[in-house]
Amino acid sequence: MATTETTFLPSLQDLTETLNRGFGQIPPPRLYVLNQIADEIAKLLKEDGKAVANFICTHNSRRSQLSQTLAHLATAHYGIEGLELVSSGTEATACNERTIAALKRAGFEVSIEEEGSNPKYRLNFAEQAQPIRLWSKVIADASPDGLPFVAVMTCNHADSNCPVVSGSAARISLPFHDPKESDDTPKEEQTYDQRLIEIGREMFLLIRSVHDRLKTKDEG
Repeated sequence: MATTETTFLPSLQDLTETLNRGFGQIPPPRLYVLNQIADEIAKLLKEDGKAVANFICTHNSRRSQLSQTLAHLATAHYGIEGLELVSSGTEATACNERTIAALKRAGFEVSIEEEGSNPKYRLNFAEQAQPIRLWSKVIADASPDGLPFVAVMTCNHADSNCPVVSGSAARISLPFHDPKESDDTPKEEQTYDQRLIEIGREMFLLIRSVHDRLKTKDEG
């Protein structure tokens, strides 16, 4: 599997170093699920050379958007080609402004591509790399037509209300605590920043696990 080298923005160096360590803090039950997801993604990449991971939450506004962004960062870090990261919801709302604020604090360069009730954002993260694009969308509009995808359910509500994800090659539950609980409180920024780190650490372990599985194939 071919790899490419990515030079991240200086503002993201601390974040990538933080997310690429501390895997021992991830509880064993979540390690088990992350390995399941890695197995499914690696299987698709080995079979087709392409795969999509679709992170799904009810409103596609917080946890699913953070998962997409940080998995994208990890994919660039490990140089995996052919893997596309998207997010979606059971309904479309907007990528929450608090999510965007947390990503800015983490070091992403954010600009608005299209304004409105459901803005489209561009996140620059590396030199000579296409930006990450974030906006809220429903499941059917998220994954490129015809590409196999792994559905990763990032909230319990979507998990229980969407038992079948049409078109998915696999559907796996990986819920995160909702940072919305801290909205408009003194702990808002701290909670969103902590959730970003927690989600990011798991995304980096997930993508590293995919990388290891592909490397094993190449060496074999």
